Amino acid sequence: MEAQELLKRIRKIDIHARGLTQNIFAGEYHSAFKGKGMMFSEVRNYQFGDEIRNIHWKVTARYNQPYIKEFEEERELTVMLLIDVSGSSNFGTKKQFKRDQIVEIAAVLAFSAIENNDKIGVLFFSDIIEKYIPPKKGKKHILFIIRELINFEPSHNKTNLTNVLKHLTNGVKKKCTAFLISDFMADEFENALMIASRKHDLVALQIYDGLEKELPAIGLIQLKDAETNEKIWINTSRRSVRKHYADKWKTKQKKIKKLFAKANTDLISMNTEEDFVPKLKELFKMRVRSYR
Repeated sequence: MEAQELLKRIRKIDIHARGLTQNIFAGEYHSAFKGKGMMFSEVRNYQFGDEIRNIHWKVTARYNQPYIKEFEEERELTVMLLIDVSGSSNFGTKKQFKRDQIVEIAAVLAFSAIENNDKIGVLFFSDIIEKYIPPKKGKKHILFIIRELINFEPSHNKTNLTNVLKHLTNGVKKKCTAFLISDFMADEFENALMIASRKHDLVALQIYDGLEKELPAIGLIQLKDAETNEKIWINTSRRSVRKHYADKWKTKQKKIKKLFAKANTDLISMNTEEDFVPKLKELFKMRVRSYR
């Protein structure tokens, strides 16, 4: 991508993502993703209805009247974006490629993180770890991340979710909030998912294209696997072919939902043709309800 075109796109995503963060997601991200815990803030006079267990007994004894310990949320988080850059992310049939939507979602999450004083880092992956950007704060860091999201070219086309989940578990020592953003066109990653979700606060965002869900009746077409380059011809005029294709998608989705539910990991699926904002709001609200 030419430098001028790259800067123009970075600027566009910057403005759009910051606008969404400030106008739509303000406060919702904070509520949905809790800090490390509660830390002591100050003491104050006891008021009717306060928890007796929070009485500061030493201060109470010193001044001969009850005082309460107040706590505040320890806000700072480390947030990791695990970004699928395999060949299948460069697929799209109508509005945009899957990768385009991934870039926008990742940018919104990144701006939401720094608005709440959180560190943000990125892991680009295919069937290997393609690039690691260590967690940092600041607008300059976010713009660097956006540039890499737009311009990064992977060396491999295939997907291996086990590798990236193992890297998250072993490479990120302290507990973090991790967004796994992928189309999940990979097999046999259950064990790695279970281990990673026990150590970290893991959230899964599935990005898919409408053509991956069902085929239109447009006659004989050739399909190419973006990760293996394998090509097959399909006669979409046949109802049985379209039904088999749709049933295969439904079976895969049931398996994915069951897998992430078993790992106690929130999962949101998004079509490249739809606005991702309501989906992110749904995710944030879902997480707030889980805290209650």
